[in-house]
Amino acid sequence: MLTIGQLAAYAGVTVRAVRHYHQIGLLPEPERDAAGYRQYGATAVVALIKIRSLADAGVPLSQIGHLLDADAETFALAVRKIDDRLREEIGRLESSRSQIAQLAAGDSLVLPPEVVAFLDRLREIGASERMVEAERDGWILVAARWRDQLAEIMPTKHAQLEDPLMVRLYQVGSALLEDGTADDPRLVEVADILADLAERAPPSGEAGGDDVAHDLIDALVVESDPRSQRLLELLRERGWSGWSRPERVPRPPG
Repeated sequence: MLTIGQLAAYAGVTVRAVRHYHQIGLLPEPERDAAGYRQYGATAVVALIKIRSLADAGVPLSQIGHLLDADAETFALAVRKIDDRLREEIGRLESSRSQIAQLAAGDSLVLPPEVVAFLDRLREIGASERMVEAERDGWILVAARWRDQLAEIMPTKHAQLEDPLMVRLYQVGSALLEDGTADDPRLVEVADILADLAERAPPSGEAGGDDVAHDLIDALVVESDPRSQRLLELLRERGWSGWSRPERVPRPPG
């Protein structure tokens, strides 16, 4: 006969686990001897090893009791069901791991590879991380609406980065985001560049015709930095309005 400590050691579990199995009815609790100690026989050892083996295999404690009393066919069927559940759980965990890996990768969590490559190009030309983050948020809106058109859009965006004026725009904009003030004179330079780029831009082949998406993109700029309102005013003085789709401001009659 074994004490509870000896039983636990033989089966490879803790005394606390044995007591818990008693409490939930998995392992019958023996009568105490004259000295007040529980004494366990071989049957209890076998039962406890079965319980431990099933628990280690991932079988919920609530189901172990049914398996211990099941015949071979019922046992096999129950094990298959448990295996199916574990497979589903493994699939869910693998999906979670994939998402966590994407989180570690940063940009690639919600953006396709071609956009991630463009953001990397911005870093290469000297754009700050704050500028890249602002661009990333805008591209999240674009990709959600026009993902199927990105393969056509991105070559044009990369080609634009060959223009020294566009590079200057990102560099000055980055500096403004880092330490600019509400009346920073560099806002004037940014407005001049934007107006110049809008003036000589060819007809756009990019996604269009979706006012909601364009309005959201424009709103994001305004919501992200209050200085954008001043920049819009300066841009309007130069005959242009809007961010995602610059349009000429109608001249007053006369």
